[in-house]
Amino acid sequence: MWSIEELLIAFLLSVGTVLIVTPLMIKLFHTLNFVDRPDQVRKMHKIPKPSMGGLGIFIGIAVGFIYLSPDSPEMIGIIIGAVIILLTGLLDDMFNLRASYKLAGQLMAATVVTSSGLVIEKLTIPFAGTVFLNDYIGIALSIFWIVAAANAINLIDGLDGLAAGISVIGLSSILVMAIMDYRILVIGLCVILIGSTLGFLPYNFYPSKIFMGDTGALLLGYSIAVVSMLGLFKNIAFFSFIVPAIVLAIPIFDTILAIFRRLSNHQGIAVADNKHIHYLLMNKGYSHRKSVLIIYGFSIYFGVMAVIFNSARMITSLMIGCLILFAIQLFSEIVGIADKKKPILSQLRILGEKVKINR
Repeated sequence: MWSIEELLIAFLLSVGTVLIVTPLMIKLFHTLNFVDRPDQVRKMHKIPKPSMGGLGIFIGIAVGFIYLSPDSPEMIGIIIGAVIILLTGLLDDMFNLRASYKLAGQLMAATVVTSSGLVIEKLTIPFAGTVFLNDYIGIALSIFWIVAAANAINLIDGLDGLAAGISVIGLSSILVMAIMDYRILVIGLCVILIGSTLGFLPYNFYPSKIFMGDTGALLLGYSIAVVSMLGLFKNIAFFSFIVPAIVLAIPIFDTILAIFRRLSNHQGIAVADNKHIHYLLMNKGYSHRKSVLIIYGFSIYFGVMAVIFNSARMITSLMIGCLILFAIQLFSEIVGIADKKKPILSQLRILGEKVKINR
């Protein structure tokens, strides 16, 4: 559908647009007083900073999208859903919407997407083979996935550059798998999404000049969900239903922990707190930048595992599954969630000491 040159131009257009637009938005939002103010509970910044930087990401996506003009029966629904999710994030950044209103906007966007025909129709499961879902289950699962992915990226957006970096890593993993499976539409969408997010990162990485806000976090989560439905859920690999979850392993892990933590404390699951994994890393003594880089590192690891997992056979899939569980345990120990015995960290320290002695 597109040549490499056209994809490169679309990438550069998306990057360049966001690089140009974002400084203008920073000035405009300061002038209009659209800023995120620090508090004593969970916000790490010391001075008010512009939010709604996700609007710049959206503009970059739009420019790249117009250039490529991807064609698909579901595309109108995807575009309308993106606009709805963008407006939901904008309104929340401006007026701090109630959780029920935010959820309503996310459900509306997801419903529009599924109404366009983009639905998870089948799952590949070992021993059971390809399981075809009936319309109701497929639609419900698709809506759940879109809403879950959007909220997972939104919840992880707590440190400068964290959500943007994780999104780039996740989208890059999907891009590699799309190239391997020759899914041209997914390749084009990933290129402009990655380009737009990378264009925003120089202004968002620590110390940031602007936040993406719910405007950007919800949009990126929505976008990752949609491109994964266009690509990853349509492959024929074993455990194909697990691959998208591996791509977003860190945000999903953080979301699950947040839900259990709030339920155990008899709080609403939408209540904000400062117990997310990025805050825990900083409480362990890691700097702001180092905390982000640690999560980047694990996200890259899970992205690589997802790529291998996507084309692996049964035995290899099981081995990779064990490596994924090992990484989750190691990450939990580093963060301090599994803090009682730390079996993996302890063994790594012992191994390191033996290596020093042998030298």
